[in-house]
Amino acid sequence: QVRSGADTLLQSIDLAVAAEELGADGAYFRVHHFARQLASPFPLLAAIGAKTSRIEIGTGVIDMRYETPLQLAEEAAALDLISGGRVALGVSRGSPEPALRGWEAFGHTGARDPRGADIAREHFDTFMSAIRGDQVVDADPTQGPAGRLRLEPHSPGLDRRIWWGAGSRETAEWTARQGVNLMSS
Repeated sequence: QVRSGADTLLQSIDLAVAAEELGADGAYFRVHHFARQLASPFPLLAAIGAKTSRIEIGTGVIDMRYETPLQLAEEAAALDLISGGRVALGVSRGSPEPALRGWEAFGHTGARDPRGADIAREHFDTFMSAIRGDQVVDADPTQGPAGRLRLEPHSPGLDRRIWWGAGSRETAEWTARQGVNLMSS
């Protein structure tokens, strides 16, 4: 029985371990802010990754309006390396939520779209660039050679296990142009 957030997290870990023992292929978790659901997936997924060895672990979906894209990329890469390349992340603009423009409470302001789709797509572009290993920041020449740096850690192949949640044909077509997998919502 779930009585608290701790119960939800611990029971989710136990459920994923049992799913692997029964032969399931994966364990995926919804991410919602300001709701009684799991809002911070990486600690949960890291615990599952440490207690399992075969199943794919992931999300459906992380709302990109709320995310700092380079931090998300670092956490995703670290999780993928810890789990031995078993991460599959679903991301998107997110679904209707209980908070009015909740992403602004996380510091992401300036949306031109009332649903924040523009912020989500901008964050996604930066996230995918980092996940792909692109050099995303100038090096400080006083600390070493000049040039550009990629984010570390980097997990090669993770970019092929990113899914965009689409609820319309237009978004599905946009997803295809981005070169990522489609998750229907």
